[in-house]
Amino acid sequence: MEYIGAIGLFLFVLFLLLGTGVWVGLALMGVAWVGMEVFTSRPAGDAMITTVWTASSSWTLTALPLFIWMGEILYRTRLSAELFKGLAPWMAPLPGGLLHTNVAGCTVFAAVSGSSVATLTTVGKMSLPELAARGYPERMTIGSLAGAATLGLLIPPSLILIVYGVSINESITKLFLAGILPGLVLAVMFMAYVAIWSRVRRDLMPPPEPPTSLASKLASARYLIPVILLIILVIGSMYVGIATATEAAAFGVVGSLVLATAQRTLTWRNFADSLMGATRTSAMIALILAGAAFLSLSMGFTGLPRALAAWIGELGLSRVELLLALLVFYIILGCFLDGISAVVLTMAVIEPMIRAAGIDPIWFGVFIVVVVEMAQITPPVGFNLFVLQGMTGRSIGYIAYAALPMFMIMVLMVFILIAWPELATWLPQRMSVRAG
Repeated sequence: MEYIGAIGLFLFVLFLLLGTGVWVGLALMGVAWVGMEVFTSRPAGDAMITTVWTASSSWTLTALPLFIWMGEILYRTRLSAELFKGLAPWMAPLPGGLLHTNVAGCTVFAAVSGSSVATLTTVGKMSLPELAARGYPERMTIGSLAGAATLGLLIPPSLILIVYGVSINESITKLFLAGILPGLVLAVMFMAYVAIWSRVRRDLMPPPEPPTSLASKLASARYLIPVILLIILVIGSMYVGIATATEAAAFGVVGSLVLATAQRTLTWRNFADSLMGATRTSAMIALILAGAAFLSLSMGFTGLPRALAAWIGELGLSRVELLLALLVFYIILGCFLDGISAVVLTMAVIEPMIRAAGIDPIWFGVFIVVVVEMAQITPPVGFNLFVLQGMTGRSIGYIAYAALPMFMIMVLMVFILIAWPELATWLPQRMSVRAG
């Protein structure tokens, strides 16, 4: 192909910059600047200033720091302890016992955090010592937690879905709704695996928990009421159409501040720490998005995305074959890049490709997030692996091996999405009908 030289130049500069430790956002800008200088006559500096400002001042992007701040506030509350108290009596009678608190706790917290790492840390700091004290097998405890924490990327409010929506100019609200059912199905699949494993390996399971009366279970459920109300406030306001994603994020911040105040955990120190944590994370993601926008402009001038889309079209790949090729591509990419970087780095090329193939971009957003979830638990660059290493003292290899079954379940989830795309498209379509 005549564009092989351009591809080679882009990749060489990118890996050179990343290899020298340059931030991902600045590396993307560097690649774009080289592309503008080599392939166009337009002044690179002028183009960069205009594009970076436009990308950074997007109104849609305002949802991002608000959702991050909401998660930061909740991370500093007693939510993890109360989640365990509320879920344990209901999970104990199930096959697998309290191992299910990892999955159920991550599912609940994912619905108010948007971050895989925040979900992992919040649930893990309570469940890991509790399950260890009760004699649950460490490998299964770590594996189920590592896998379930990735639900923070899929169940709304998902930071990666916001980044994806901004990158391709799609509705954040529709993307959020598209992630609900697949996220719940994936959580059920994790719990089914835990149940089956516990039946097969009864010798490794501790004695069952003492029976709990229905009255005690209902009493413990009061610990879940605040977070459930917060979920209803954030997700429900978008579903019924009374709030956009940005407005729902603002509701979520107010709700999380009220919850933290009610728990008496909102101090000036916690408030300032949450604000600074949200600022750092938001600035990092905004810089990556700005770099990706400039790279998209640069690549657009070369004609590379259109050429690659045309080339893929000439190969005559079916929809399933194209998706399987992208599955392998993103799994490999995820071994070396975090999820957000992988998404923004590739969208300039992938977006025209999937649109040319007739693939629904809302559905593809869910597909790509499920695949990117796998990157959280694949070495050498798996954020969940690093977090769990710090929490447990175990090696990356041990944790990755423990999470391998969850990785395979995510691969199965990809095939389920391909076979039944309505799983991701039904709720957004229903919202459109209601709006109409």
